[in-house]
Amino acid sequence: MSTETLDSFRRNAEHHHATVHETAPEDVRSTVASLIDPPAVGVAAGYDLPAGIETNPTPTELSAANTGVTVASVAIADYGTLVLEDDAAGSEPASLFPERHVAILRTDDVVPSIADALGTLGPRLREGASAILATGPSATADMGELVLGAHGPEAVDVVLVGEDADAGETAGDGDEAGGEADR
Repeated sequence: MSTETLDSFRRNAEHHHATVHETAPEDVRSTVASLIDPPAVGVAAGYDLPAGIETNPTPTELSAANTGVTVASVAIADYGTLVLEDDAAGSEPASLFPERHVAILRTDDVVPSIADALGTLGPRLREGASAILATGPSATADMGELVLGAHGPEAVDVVLVGEDADAGETAGDGDEAGGEADR
């Protein structure tokens, strides 16, 4: 992934009120732990999530969750948009119902444009898969002033996982890192 594409993704995601936290693979768990506001639910295939995240929530637990943790399949740098594929484990509701959405994203999965994203996802979508495109928190300006969290999460944190990420460096808040990840 080019530095220009990653810079574009960071800039556009933050323009749309998301916060990007860069971390190394071995620090995903501690970075996610620093971002969750319990109770939390999550679907994060391939990652070792911190304790306290319910990965098989009941509808009541999902409704009560303050944080939802998911893995984004792809991100579109031109818009700072996350692509979340629908799955049986519940990624879509985990990303939409809680007030805070924490999305784990590999730097290798950031593509420059929507055409590139469709090129990546096209075969799965043609076979009947579905995905949502999420650009920052849910927002509306119907009443004049921008209101975040109108119909979905009020806050979005992207945990951007790269091999050469400077552990602990974040674009948003300087979180410390130091846990386990297996992806």
